[in-house]
Amino acid sequence: MDGVPLEQVLTGTEAVRGLLSGFYIQGEFGMSTYFPKGEIARKWYVVDADGQTLGRLATRVARILSGKDNPRYTPFLDTGDHVVVLNASKVKLTGLKASAKVYRHYTGYPGGLREEEFLKRLERKPELIVQEAIQGMLPKSKLGKAMAKKLKVYRDDKHPHEAQKPEVLAAK
Repeated sequence: MDGVPLEQVLTGTEAVRGLLSGFYIQGEFGMSTYFPKGEIARKWYVVDADGQTLGRLATRVARILSGKDNPRYTPFLDTGDHVVVLNASKVKLTGLKASAKVYRHYTGYPGGLREEEFLKRLERKPELIVQEAIQGMLPKSKLGKAMAKKLKVYRDDKHPHEAQKPEVLAAK
């Protein structure tokens, strides 16, 4: 095609569609990406972890934080709500996991692998157990860190967020 002007080569919609197959053109196929307009209204929810299974609780809270329960969900925007988790010390595990689960952390120094059993960590820092389980289900990116900032976890049933008038999220 030496010496042929580009306008002559790309004539007709079939030729353009053939060249651009695999690319998405907005409006070409009648679909467009949804963008929430203006400020995203965020709600506050309270979840009671008393007697709930850790993994099931974590998946529910992660869905709310990421905004997947919101009809205005957009995958690349933070459309989630704030969540306050209460009674983190009363969360449970199924089966024999409570006696077998071990949390590991490497400090970065030689011989710096630190291990702690679930039951010891539940006594020492129950908020950390719930928080790590939920954050593990969020994206590992800047977006996931922004979602994790909307999570508040407390050991007992007292929290300082009464001014936000949080809604109680019923247990499933």
